Amino acid sequence: MHDTAVHGLHHVEHVMGTVFSFDIRDRATPALHRALDDAVRHLHHIDAVFSTYRTDSCVSRLGRGAIPLRDCPEEVHEVLSLCARVSHDSDGSFSIAAGGRLDPSGLVKGWAVQRAARILHDAGARNLCVDGGGDLQLHGQAAPGRPWHVGIADPRRPRELVCVVKAPSDLAIATSGTAERGTHILDPHTGRPAASLVSLTLVGPHLTLTDAYATAAFARGDGARAWIEQLDGYEAVAVLPDGRTWRTTGFRRHEV
Repeated sequence: MHDTAVHGLHHVEHVMGTVFSFDIRDRATPALHRALDDAVRHLHHIDAVFSTYRTDSCVSRLGRGAIPLRDCPEEVHEVLSLCARVSHDSDGSFSIAAGGRLDPSGLVKGWAVQRAARILHDAGARNLCVDGGGDLQLHGQAAPGRPWHVGIADPRRPRELVCVVKAPSDLAIATSGTAERGTHILDPHTGRPAASLVSLTLVGPHLTLTDAYATAAFARGDGARAWIEQLDGYEAVAVLPDGRTWRTTGFRRHEV
């Protein structure tokens, strides 16, 4: 059941081990209702294909050699190709095998959110926010003349914010860190947990690469800021273990 507001459509779905929320600020037409149903079904399909927790998923079977890559659906080829691109762009700081098994999760969630947003956009939604576990793809505005505002939580101080990001037009926001899942991001170069940062939030145009680059930057640790400065169209804010923060050169233009 979808929650239909006077001027919008809202839905929350538990899938892929996290919570996805949809906030559509356009008039809730039958076409948008159908598109939202399609987007939710697509998320469950992606979970069935890519889940590393399901032994019958395509990625799990591929990882243990039960099936060859040629027998996987086209979306697996697409995701693995994107992962290879991010690994190249980050000089290996992003890896789908850092934990000793095939795991493209560092890209899949952002890719899934972006695809879900595209389904809705193609159906006529122009003002929407799709949030997958705190990683967001934003389109349009929250209301006429009012941009989306997104609070970036401080992982060291519950209920406090590092900053508030404004999105006057389309924008993706992704955060990598230890707040939700503890220490889980490994430095592929050492095999040890990345510990130079507590959180890193990256903003960019589309969530697929924004999310994956955020993971790579977090794994990169002390070298994250200099690397992000070289990425065209991306800016970041990070929190260090001692509570200090840093921002890339152009990040403040995204702040309220």
